[in-house]
Amino acid sequence: MPPRAYPTARQKRLGTELRKLRERAGMSGSEVAAFLGGERAQVSHLESGRYGVSAERVRRIAAHCSATNKHLVDALASMAEERGKGWWEDYRGILSPGFLDLAELEHHAAYLRTVRMLVVPGLLQTEAYARELIASGVSNVPASEINVRVEHRMRRREIFDRPNPPKFEAIIHEAALRMRYGPAEVVRAQLEFLCEVALWPSITIRVVPFDAQITGSVHSMLYAGASLPELDTVQIDSAFDGGFLDAEAQLARYRALLDSVEAISLDADESSKFIQHIAQEM
Repeated sequence: MPPRAYPTARQKRLGTELRKLRERAGMSGSEVAAFLGGERAQVSHLESGRYGVSAERVRRIAAHCSATNKHLVDALASMAEERGKGWWEDYRGILSPGFLDLAELEHHAAYLRTVRMLVVPGLLQTEAYARELIASGVSNVPASEINVRVEHRMRRREIFDRPNPPKFEAIIHEAALRMRYGPAEVVRAQLEFLCEVALWPSITIRVVPFDAQITGSVHSMLYAGASLPELDTVQIDSAFDGGFLDAEAQLARYRALLDSVEAISLDADESSKFIQHIAQEM
């Protein structure tokens, strides 16, 4: 089977974790390749996510590398068994890989925490709000692609339709609630929808008002928790792209950032009343 031309972020993450097991054991790629009875290039492809790997082979590599964290090995073996294609694969070749990787990240997350400074979180956007937001971007996106991006964004919310949806905590700055993306009625409907989804058992919405004192640099981000903290992922937004972070020190830094922003935010009930008040002002 030829190597994957474009492995997903999750496939790359599995490969990265296998590389970490090897490096902790002080082994070279050639040593692992000799154990597996293959070439050095095979291990390179495994660790870059370009080759698939079975759960059995993950366990063999882990045992050869004397990995002692049973829970981590079990989690990696489970990742290796993910053979089915998610709904986001319908958009491959239509949207850029970053859109697909984000949907995949959200789908597999055990819980999600996000901070949004200037826009409502994508998972909680109405179709009209999302359309206005995407159309107002700096790039001249064709109308056909705007439709596809909106559709993709709406489908991401399917994670909340599952019997056991992931817990989702959204910390939204007041600025994001007051930004006028489109007509007032579009923004008002978006705020009313936030109040509605805040009643869903898996969703918590907290607002950071303008008068809250923010310390340090706070920017929009998504923290996707996994079955183990070692497999958590942070997704960072920029004006033109997004990226994933998973180094241990980076994860600790963003957990601390989330906790600090949560500490200055209103509680869920206060936040709902706050959003309703802004909606009435529209």
